[in-house]
Amino acid sequence: MSDRPRGRARRSLSHLRQIGSSRRARGLVTVGFAAAGCLLLALAARHVSHAPMPFSRGEPTLLLSVALLFLVAFLLKACGWGRLFAVPERPGPLALAAAGGGASVMGLILPGRLDELVRVAIVRRYPGCPAGVRSICLSLVTLGLVDNAALAPLAFTAAAWPGNSAPVRIGFAVVGVTGILAAAALIALPFVARSPRLLRYRLARWLAPRATPPRRAAEAWALVSGSWLMRAAALALLLAALGLGFNFPLALMLLCTGAAAAALPVSPAGAATQIGAGATLLIVSGIGRSEAVGFALAAQTLIVLAGASVLLLSIAWATSRRLAGAAALRFR
Repeated sequence: MSDRPRGRARRSLSHLRQIGSSRRARGLVTVGFAAAGCLLLALAARHVSHAPMPFSRGEPTLLLSVALLFLVAFLLKACGWGRLFAVPERPGPLALAAAGGGASVMGLILPGRLDELVRVAIVRRYPGCPAGVRSICLSLVTLGLVDNAALAPLAFTAAAWPGNSAPVRIGFAVVGVTGILAAAALIALPFVARSPRLLRYRLARWLAPRATPPRRAAEAWALVSGSWLMRAAALALLLAALGLGFNFPLALMLLCTGAAAAALPVSPAGAATQIGAGATLLIVSGIGRSEAVGFALAAQTLIVLAGASVLLLSIAWATSRRLAGAAALRFR
């Protein structure tokens, strides 16, 4: 076999690395991300304008409060996610918030769980990110454990609430038990990673200093729990805004149902799966079919718009800092 194609491949890789290390190329990538974010936001806005949702009957003040609560939920989760990185590799909160927002937008078209690839790509390419792909993937696995642990109290509350049928109670109890198991795995992970037997392996030696210690795991759990509570409050306000009555227990059930649907390993577009799961729960709870579908679609749309807003704000902030730094260097 000739070595010529292999030499061409090496020269191509070297050329790509030179382009990637160029400040101008990184600036173009950032602008490209900003343009893509604007396009996604425009598509989401168009989707809202043509969707048969009862926004016109909603209270504007309550709808604005719902959007702000979803926005705060994204920021809290980003802060909790940041606690799961080793300090030298920790990305900025804006990078993590942008990743969460981008994943929520791409959930409109990507099958379930593939939005995690979007998170990895955004965090890795965000300016100033010190974390490698392996560290980001490890943090996402740990974040999944924290998510499940944070949902456990809410799921048990929903399971114990009077008026639910036995299958619904069992479903929420399963979510709660899964959260307890996730919490146990989260606590055990740093001790297992430092096991003398496992330290003989290269993977364990890489994992040991990056496994989240219990204190930072508890901080992440508190922040992610706050994020879920913000979402539950937003859903309860949205129920009131759309004329279905303020019902916080029902909002908790919707939250747990949506989280369980999003955790499915194989599913259609993640947003569509959550809309279907939420609408089904509302119909089972005695709400009419059209109102249930309208609420589920409205809730998912507000989540996507909040995520798109976080993504655009993060990219705009990074772009403005890059341009300001380039201007300062130019005038020196």
